[in-house]
Amino acid sequence: MKFKQLSLFLENQPAHLKQPCTILADAGINIRTLSLADADQFGILRLIVADWERAKRVLEEAGCAVRVDDVVGLEVPDERGGMAQVLSVLERGGHNVLYTYAFTFGTEGRAVLFMRFDDPDAAIDTLQDGGITVLDPAQWLSASG
Repeated sequence: MKFKQLSLFLENQPAHLKQPCTILADAGINIRTLSLADADQFGILRLIVADWERAKRVLEEAGCAVRVDDVVGLEVPDERGGMAQVLSVLERGGHNVLYTYAFTFGTEGRAVLFMRFDDPDAAIDTLQDGGITVLDPAQWLSASG
């Protein structure tokens, strides 16, 4: 129930975001979601793709330093208080969110959150016990193309 997320450090320079995106596109790998966080000298690009092992390999072969982390994908209603509900469940379980990013499905009224935890397995148990929909990577990645 954990997604493998690829993280790349990028120099904070024009066109540096394009390089890994082009590498993956040329390899026929679709980016399902991404997040970019910046600092003065560098950024961290976080990616979810269906074939993470192949993506990691082609990125490393192109000279990129790639880290792989486990993250948890959740689906919640896209409405006021959706995130607060998730955080309340996590707080009751004593879990710390290291980082998160999200996107919505527009008119479908659903949002997907990706979260990283110190102990993702325990967080998954807490979320499921709290009635939060935890996404299955195999189903979600194959259904989303």
